Amino acid sequence: MSSPNPRVAAVQMTTGPNLSANLQEAERLVREAADAGAALVVLPENFAFMGRRMQDVLPLCERDGDGRLQSFLSEAAARYGVWIVGGTIPLITEDPGRVRAASLVFNGRGEQVARYDKIHLFDVDVPGADEQYTESSTIEPGADIIVLDSPCGRLGVAVCYDLRFPEMFRHMLDSGVELLAVPAAFTAITGKAHWETLVRARAIENLAYVIAAAQGGYHISGRETHGDSMIVDPWGAVLTRIPQGTGYICHPLDRDFQVSVRRSFPAIEHRHLKCR
Repeated sequence: MSSPNPRVAAVQMTTGPNLSANLQEAERLVREAADAGAALVVLPENFAFMGRRMQDVLPLCERDGDGRLQSFLSEAAARYGVWIVGGTIPLITEDPGRVRAASLVFNGRGEQVARYDKIHLFDVDVPGADEQYTESSTIEPGADIIVLDSPCGRLGVAVCYDLRFPEMFRHMLDSGVELLAVPAAFTAITGKAHWETLVRARAIENLAYVIAAAQGGYHISGRETHGDSMIVDPWGAVLTRIPQGTGYICHPLDRDFQVSVRRSFPAIEHRHLKCR
């Protein structure tokens, strides 16, 4: 039976190209979050590897159900008895030049219970900066939206650029979502402009908790990510956050508060336009 006020955690990292060092750091932070009482830990996007070029991830690609990164997530979840939303890891596709950016969910016994493949890909020129990103050159988009039961409530998983597409979260709401896990690696510029607004908006409009776990700092590739990992309640209040660098945040969810807000402020029931 799940606790009425389970604790959840978001891990923030500044990942580089040293896989072993990244996994060691990720495990340390998962362990510390578990010691702080977290029942669910969310890792950031690309927690295990961020190379100098997007193509550098291709040799790390794994088959679903087999590989070092999946074994790491499974063993960490079982070792510390926590659910883990595993940021994203590269999984194989039929195209040898592209991967799926997969966010795998493991339960406290180390069993994989869900897989979400990032749907919306970051193919943009960042306004006001000499920064271009073409995720579709190395990532094949997913198609399925994921909502599942967890010890902390009905859990939906989205990744980074997905935050900009509210219709995706409305589909989750139709599946009873109560809690959103959002691994991310927002750029410094887009993060400063939009990160907090988007995270809080997804919480407010869906009257849901959001655990947003980000990359935050200067990477060896020269890229700078925004950080500011946060846990937000269904009223849009930021419960806790970590601005930059490596660390974790942990906070209890007040399930009764969420039920009360949804009952007294029934905006969800007032929708006239439903997702099909």
